[in-house]
Amino acid sequence: MGMPLVRRSFTVGEYHRMAEAGILGEDDRVELIDGQVVAMTPIGPDHGSCVNRLTALFAPLAGRQATVSVQNPVVLGEHQEPQPDLTVLRYRADGYRERHPEASDVLLVIEVGDTSFEADRRTKIPLYSRTGIPEAWLVNLPADTIECYREPTSEGYADIRTVQRGETLTPVRLPGITLRVDGILG
Repeated sequence: MGMPLVRRSFTVGEYHRMAEAGILGEDDRVELIDGQVVAMTPIGPDHGSCVNRLTALFAPLAGRQATVSVQNPVVLGEHQEPQPDLTVLRYRADGYRERHPEASDVLLVIEVGDTSFEADRRTKIPLYSRTGIPEAWLVNLPADTIECYREPTSEGYADIRTVQRGETLTPVRLPGITLRVDGILG
């Protein structure tokens, strides 16, 4: 019998030091999930164009209502630093220059999934719920739908619905904005 495999859980600080030491390169597409350095799936054209559409739709908010952050880190605990496709944050004039945003800064997080949506649904959506993020959207490109998650609990989101083409979405924390599902799916 060999020794059992022991996984070491990394902290956000250690993860940052790996990047500073060059162990993780600037071009490495990775994120820290549950203390593990996880490779992110490559961005295909469908995924990229959806993120571009979302960015264009949310950009008008970026005045004084919110800070719109695209594929940037959010620190959600000692062992969690995902990079959502789009995060709508509480407005800060400095654009979060002094520190990465934390869970309490997040108004809405959006993940776009083509090949990755099952993994996003299994690991990232529960993480967002556990850390109290008020709303998460999972754009399911293969199914041509958007899964909307609201009312976070430690066990997962209590309110889950799937919206289709022809419908609209209004984020709970951004009641002044309504987006057409077709505008997001393209």
